[in-house]
Amino acid sequence: QVQLVESGGGSVQAGDSLTVSCVASGRASSTYTMAWFRQSPGKGRSFVAAIARGDGRIYYGDSVKGRFTISADNAKSTVYLQMNDLKPEDTATYFCAGGLKELGEAVKTSRFYTYWGRGTQVTVSS
Repeated sequence: QVQLVESGGGSVQAGDSLTVSCVASGRASSTYTMAWFRQSPGKGRSFVAAIARGDGRIYYGDSVKGRFTISADNAKSTVYLQMNDLKPEDTATYFCAGGLKELGEAVKTSRFYTYWGRGTQVTVSS
């Protein structure tokens, strides 16, 4: 089994930066492609970014391109999401996901992921 634990969320002002982290434990080698999704109250989970741990391919959701950066430290079994120029609409619970063996458009679909963390809250005020 794999456990994913997010950290680093918080409350910031618009225009600020914040980095959230996700540490995988257990059979971390089974995480394959890892991703960040986010969810606001009353809405479904939306894709933020994904990284393929094997070849490092990276994918971003349209709303965060140019502002967010996903990276991975395989030695530490950790995935990071650096968020710059945060906007109030970025306010959400950010979830880490892993276990997807597929690449391409599949990485943007939450139901394809096997493992999930409990989330970390990011609040951006104007």
